[in-house]
Amino acid sequence: MKNKIKLALLFCLLSWGKISYLAAQGIGIPLNTYSYDILDRWSILYPEHNGIFNEMKYFNRRDAVQLALQIDSLEGDLSNRSRQDLQYIFNDNNEFLSPTENPTTLSGKNETGLKKVYVDSTSQFYYLESSEQNASMSSERYSTNSKPLLKYFYRTPANFFEFSTKGFYIKVNPIFDINYGKDGQESSFLLTNTKGAEIRGGIDDRVYFYTSLVETQTSFPSYVNTFINERQAVPGAGFYKNFQSSVLKKWSGYDYNIANGYIGFNVTRHIGVQFGYGNMFLGNGYRSLLLSDFSNNLLYLKLNTRIWKFHYQNIFGELAAKGSRDDQGDALIPKKFIAAHTLSIKPFKNLTLSAFEAIIFSRSQQFELHYLNPIIFLRSIEGGLGSKDNALLGFNADWVIGKRVSLYGQLILDEFKFDELISNNRGWWANKYGIQLGAKYINAFGVDHLDLQAEYNVVRPFTYSHNDSLGGYTHYNQPLAHPLGSNFREMIFKARYPILPKLVAELTLIKAMQGENNPTENWGAYPLLPNLTRVLDYDNTIGQGTKADILQAKLHMAYQVYHNIFFDLQYYYRKKESQDLTRNQSNQIISLGFRMNMGLKKLSF
Repeated sequence: MKNKIKLALLFCLLSWGKISYLAAQGIGIPLNTYSYDILDRWSILYPEHNGIFNEMKYFNRRDAVQLALQIDSLEGDLSNRSRQDLQYIFNDNNEFLSPTENPTTLSGKNETGLKKVYVDSTSQFYYLESSEQNASMSSERYSTNSKPLLKYFYRTPANFFEFSTKGFYIKVNPIFDINYGKDGQESSFLLTNTKGAEIRGGIDDRVYFYTSLVETQTSFPSYVNTFINERQAVPGAGFYKNFQSSVLKKWSGYDYNIANGYIGFNVTRHIGVQFGYGNMFLGNGYRSLLLSDFSNNLLYLKLNTRIWKFHYQNIFGELAAKGSRDDQGDALIPKKFIAAHTLSIKPFKNLTLSAFEAIIFSRSQQFELHYLNPIIFLRSIEGGLGSKDNALLGFNADWVIGKRVSLYGQLILDEFKFDELISNNRGWWANKYGIQLGAKYINAFGVDHLDLQAEYNVVRPFTYSHNDSLGGYTHYNQPLAHPLGSNFREMIFKARYPILPKLVAELTLIKAMQGENNPTENWGAYPLLPNLTRVLDYDNTIGQGTKADILQAKLHMAYQVYHNIFFDLQYYYRKKESQDLTRNQSNQIISLGFRMNMGLKKLSF
């Protein structure tokens, strides 16, 4: 009995976030996939067991499994849907559920006898556990298929092909997204053909790697084509070209590739280094005012330090100052760079607070070495250099109430003067800031797995902009934060509910008001434009310029026929009413699709 009490106390210490015996970082779950809805739910339902810092996405696969194991070990009955969620996470990340014949530990070695399980971040206090018993417990959750495809494929539910041996594993999966739609306001049809593959693996539980490459041919609705023509950029992509199908004569659009890849190394139990090409998301909301995955992938070096109640992340990246079609000829696209730090702390099990700072700068294709300092305030370095780089400061918060509701928010400060903001509030152009407020309601009104979310975003004119285009908070002519850029207000409502065990319905409503720039006037809507071209110094208000109201509604039904294989049915409505009648748009799209190992795309602008 005493031993059981001791183990229970130790478990409470572990689950309360006193330490994590997880690696500092590792292979991530791709953004916007099915797992994120599950992990978001768990972070609210089980805050005392959640060691994941949910505002720093992507999520680590190992973290997801550790959280699932803790939830699975709790006393009390879980609903059938909750059990399905658990099994989905176990199947999707089974490299961390070693079969009995191949148990691995942090050192990457097969071990027998007793294993030390540490209970503090200094690795001084521990208890002993049978490694064989632990492996056996893991294998109970490790699913296999009794009849693999051609004996070698889909040996487990989640992976097309996988191989593992002592200290090494690799997993290979195909990627498909075939979608056909018809816009009731246009004569042409909409067709998307995406195909590719992803590979992930690890060595000795210290080194890990991930790579994916997808090729897409697609035709967009009119409002996306308008964005492409104005910005010379395809949302989420870099280089692109026009195409005309030789088989389907009416099918024309854009052709582009999206590559993602990284290699990482866990230097210690608490410090990890990752170098790659991809994207990230900072925040708890549908949108992020700090850093989002809306733009093209970027080349980056990322450091993660996770210890006790802290998670500290450094990002050093290379950005494109222009688009791939901005009259470059054969010249290289001008480069600019980003250095960003995020420090998160969990002072209580249900409260997370974060501070964010970033610098955007250009040095004639050369990184400013001063900004490689990972622990000093970037603004002080900028002042010491005598530079006028674009500095941003942000904050993020998430508060879980009653294991049912999460209140979250963000604040981004680009530039402001206290006197101009408070004492003499005259709409000074350089009072540049944005605010996000949101709430998530899990198991709403007592209905199992009915999840609701409401969010409000507001960003003042000229936020994220700089005195030259090289300093704008953009990448490949696309915003690095919110898709609308700046000078807008936005309300978002989202509801998600599994109608059947394999059928999920999701409704998203977005109402936005934005002040757009005129062809010859900069009213602060587009961060890439130099703010020196502004129209007014004072009397700047949100919605100035050409005011436009945008309403978006999407009803999406996804039926999962097999692990990560979906059939989709979607209705999408968008209406834009502008003061400039030539900018009015209306779209009503019904589409059918087939997805394999791909997430859902968010509504953008």
